[in-house]
Amino acid sequence: MENITYKSSGVDIDEGNKAVSLIKEKVRKTYDKNVLGDIGNFGGLYTLREFLGMKEPVLVSSTDGVGTKLKIAQMMGIHNTIGIDLVAMCVNDIICQGAKPLFFLDYIATGKLDANKVDDIVSSIANGCKIAGCSLIGGETAEMPGMYSEDEYDLAGFAVGICDKENIIDGSSVKEDDVIIGIASSGIHSNGYSLVRKIFIDHLKWNLNDYIPRLGQTLGQALLRPTKIYVNLINNLLLNYKIKAIAHITGGGIIENIPRVIPEGLSCQIYKNSWERVDIFSLIESLNLIQEDELYRSFNMGIGLAIVVDKNYAKEILDYINTMEKAFIIGKIVKGEKGVILC
Repeated sequence: MENITYKSSGVDIDEGNKAVSLIKEKVRKTYDKNVLGDIGNFGGLYTLREFLGMKEPVLVSSTDGVGTKLKIAQMMGIHNTIGIDLVAMCVNDIICQGAKPLFFLDYIATGKLDANKVDDIVSSIANGCKIAGCSLIGGETAEMPGMYSEDEYDLAGFAVGICDKENIIDGSSVKEDDVIIGIASSGIHSNGYSLVRKIFIDHLKWNLNDYIPRLGQTLGQALLRPTKIYVNLINNLLLNYKIKAIAHITGGGIIENIPRVIPEGLSCQIYKNSWERVDIFSLIESLNLIQEDELYRSFNMGIGLAIVVDKNYAKEILDYINTMEKAFIIGKIVKGEKGVILC
């Protein structure tokens, strides 16, 4: 009679141990002085002693994934950047409240565990954490045969940050005539990929390995450009200027996200020709397959983060941002029903 083992059911504990061995040092390199304990504990430990001087410290948390951008990574067999996207989607949300990201946790679920693939993914998560200045203090890799095919995997990330309650950015001080500054994205970031696949793969039948001259790289490479992490920029900005509101341009695009951070009775007037288009968006627009409102509701259109500032300081703040990232004055706050007016 054949002995049934966990491995014969599709779960390879030894491969999981190999994955842990491969990623250990890369994870440790993200640790700062506040991390307690080591890899292998049941819970990640992080001391808040550094922040005891705050009047009323508030923890700010976020969880997210990278959506169907994972499909592109899996189709290309490239897994060493997708973790940057995962970190970015969480920490870029946290900074919208004016918080400093402290630590990050990841969850990887797959049909069949491949230690080298996990190493690529977690290494890219660790790279994202280093860019964001936060520590990767825990994670879980789940082998789930029957739930996913052997080559499939899914990712989720969890980030926690901190800020003093009196410094929370909530958009409540936004008023008419305030200026909206848009900070450039690197490309599509991590939202809109179901539509992207519908356009390029299902409708146009393009191959991800096709070289696209106007992109200067293959279609797949352009679609896998990592999401920008704006933590260092915002940390520096908040040390020097008053920022009234910050919007991370994710699912829902420019049309849905900027109104989230302004009070009722105000609207956002966006000058759609006021910034340089990232090449992938110029390409999508040139295809004339999608109506304008749908473009601005589905994609970031080249603006990864939007901030609202007083009009009297807008030019100074814009010049400051442009020493680190490409930025543009893309609109202003006007009276009206909450929403976006494209003009």
